[in-house]
Amino acid sequence: MVATASQAAEIRVFSSGALRAAYNPLVAQFERDTGHKVKSEFALPPAVLARIAAGEAYDVVIFSLDVKGLIDQSKVAADSRTVLGGIGVGVAVLAGWPKPDFSTVDKFKRMMLDAKAIGTSGDGSSGRYVASLIERLGIADQVKPKIKTGLSGATRELLAKREVDFVVSGLPPLVGLPDLEWLGEIPEEINSRVVFTGGVSVAAKEPTAARALLKFLTAPDAASEFKKLGIDTVQ
Repeated sequence: MVATASQAAEIRVFSSGALRAAYNPLVAQFERDTGHKVKSEFALPPAVLARIAAGEAYDVVIFSLDVKGLIDQSKVAADSRTVLGGIGVGVAVLAGWPKPDFSTVDKFKRMMLDAKAIGTSGDGSSGRYVASLIERLGIADQVKPKIKTGLSGATRELLAKREVDFVVSGLPPLVGLPDLEWLGEIPEEINSRVVFTGGVSVAAKEPTAARALLKFLTAPDAASEFKKLGIDTVQ
């Protein structure tokens, strides 16, 4: 049912920009269905955490980390933790570009070492994982100088401007880029799933509407939209 004017709420959301392609149309539908208004602000996880730590008011947080950390800090209601889905780290190029072979761990290392420039999400969850992975594989000294990154959405721009040979990240922040070619995920033994979760602030001004939004974003129709970004339902 559509909320009456007196019942309509404005919900403030801090969200990962990686979800934007599916999130924006879903939120628009939620607003039409409920009469509520959603004010969304997108940023990488460290920026979101910094704003929350600084005491900024919000109703819902949705990002590529587990909100359990915020629950442990008594900033997010424990019973509001909501899992939207997860995705592994993979490789993308523009159509027509050379397709590197990363089918084994050794071939992944060779791909990284041979590249002239590599795009990652930097402070995004997948970017931080790639940084830790090249350390673990013993190639950080050679690969770090080649990595290019930036603010939320930078990986799309790096590919679009042909400033990198390829991008190593999750798929969501790249969806919608013309001529994008997703080559698949890196080998399972060195992969890591990025899990998107959400929660409601313990100080939310609109807790009921906030919970309704999270419930809407986990309904079957929403799951289908996130699936288009390569995000699978996880527990």
